[in-house]
Amino acid sequence: MFFFDLLMMFLGGLLLIIFLLIGVAFLTLLERSVLGYIQLRKGPNSVGPTGVLQPFSDALKLFFNEQVYPVLSNYLVYYISPVMSLFLIMLLWLCIPYIIKLYSFNLSLLFFLCCTSVGVYMIMISGWSSNSVYSLLGALRAVAQTISYEISLSLILMCFIILILSFNMMGFLLYQKYVWFMYLCFPLMLCWGASSLAETNRTPFDFAEGESELVSGFNIEYGSGSFAMIFLAEYASILFMSMLISLMFLGGANFTLYFFFKLGVISFMFIWIRGVLPRFRYDKLMNLAWKSFLPVSLNYLFFFMGFKLMVFSLL
Repeated sequence: MFFFDLLMMFLGGLLLIIFLLIGVAFLTLLERSVLGYIQLRKGPNSVGPTGVLQPFSDALKLFFNEQVYPVLSNYLVYYISPVMSLFLIMLLWLCIPYIIKLYSFNLSLLFFLCCTSVGVYMIMISGWSSNSVYSLLGALRAVAQTISYEISLSLILMCFIILILSFNMMGFLLYQKYVWFMYLCFPLMLCWGASSLAETNRTPFDFAEGESELVSGFNIEYGSGSFAMIFLAEYASILFMSMLISLMFLGGANFTLYFFFKLGVISFMFIWIRGVLPRFRYDKLMNLAWKSFLPVSLNYLFFFMGFKLMVFSLL
């Protein structure tokens, strides 16, 4: 019985990774097509029917390219950091609340915070190990940005931990049976969405990869398979953040096609925002984190603490 459980966990994890990578591949295809329509040009339409095989063509091209690296780089750390970045994002997907109890995480919210916090080190190490000024500046920007917005993410999560009195994501499904948290905490949803954009280094907060001043930021020295792994990690984190927004604010119900429809709509919003918004100024980015999101999330935290105390006193 124990061997059968281990085998099912292994097979379930393997299927999760395969479908995640396929999902990331088609998310890149969706992004290129949507950006093509926004910019009034044709997207990928040559490889396969209507360009559907383009992501696999790009992946093969990247992974079969020759691996080059800077002579003055710290080679071992430079080589390992993209692999670890992708591994951490895949590990993060294990905390999805499965009704079949494939992986049971009673502390899944804490696990999410731990993995996202460690992910900052991978960006910092990849920028530092390249021994390039542009990559180091991009890494420093990414670390400052990610740490700033992780504080607001953590406080928003604390609000919901107090509200549902559990560290398990399954609690969101139970508490949103009759009304979505989007209606109760709409400002928090906006703060969480903007912080998710900053956490995943997406437009308008893509200062770590600012082409206009940093060429390509922390990943400038990466090519072939290493660049593909950084790319996969970024898009897998976009999918995860979309899943988390749907789970926390849009009713959960992650065992239905409706849930995946909501996940797809939120992922489309990430792409749409990239197509229509310009890049923020860096000082405005920091002001937004410390002077807007932090007070809002703190006020909501105190409100939920008072609300729970009032409920318990009435009981």
